[in-house]
Amino acid sequence: MTLLDQIMSFLDGEMARPVPYQSIDISWFHYLALTITLIATVIAVIRLKNANDLKIRRFLLSFSGLLLTFEVYKQLIFSFQANWDYQWYAFPFQFCSTPMYVALFAGLTKNIKIQQALINFLGTYGLFAGLAAMIYPNDVFVSTIGINIQTMVHHGAMMVVGTALLVNRVPLKPSSIIGATTVFLILVTIAILLNFAHNTWIVDGTFNMFFINPQYQNHLPVLKLIEPHVPHFLFVIIYTIGFIIVAFLVLLIGIVTKNLSLEKRHCIKITPRIATK
Repeated sequence: MTLLDQIMSFLDGEMARPVPYQSIDISWFHYLALTITLIATVIAVIRLKNANDLKIRRFLLSFSGLLLTFEVYKQLIFSFQANWDYQWYAFPFQFCSTPMYVALFAGLTKNIKIQQALINFLGTYGLFAGLAAMIYPNDVFVSTIGINIQTMVHHGAMMVVGTALLVNRVPLKPSSIIGATTVFLILVTIAILLNFAHNTWIVDGTFNMFFINPQYQNHLPVLKLIEPHVPHFLFVIIYTIGFIIVAFLVLLIGIVTKNLSLEKRHCIKITPRIATK
């Protein structure tokens, strides 16, 4: 066995597949991940308050670097488990994979408008994707210790970064969804092209980016019920609109929360004046 194989064997350690929302002794891994994520979210929101451009860029690049490092591990371990045969199903361009690329470009670009659109994407689309996986992680848990750590770090970091950006850097107005959705539509287009390229020229293993490859059935909640009954082109449109609606709801929650906070502060300032009359 080579040194690389020895290292990979060590990194391929196994555990009982985590189960969410059971007793502590059964679901401790999920509860631990949720606790760490919530603490990190509070810290990130506070630390990013009034952050300058340089600090934001460092924050985005650190986030991207963390996710990309764990992604390299994931790609290596899945290939190792298959006797070094690359597993196309794990190709890193699922919807939840995109924040690490988006954050990288947001941290590097000098174009303020492009950067803001990328940040808006992370604070809406990226936030709900990370939140969904952390709340309902059944599909992401496996029996490999490192992969479970990777997926919790990945989706937990999406939740942390998305919340911090939504609170501190995303303009809390309806028009912010336009830039975020532009980024999302570009990513969907890339996924469609990748699916087409694999179906046409590679044809090796399962390849279903964004779960919209026409050769495979979608398994996402609600969408899996719609897909069998409509043409694929129409399904992609429904899929896209559905994601846009959910991302807009995330933005609306941010707007409503901000307005309630401002009203509360306004009441606190006015009440003492009334009391003194």
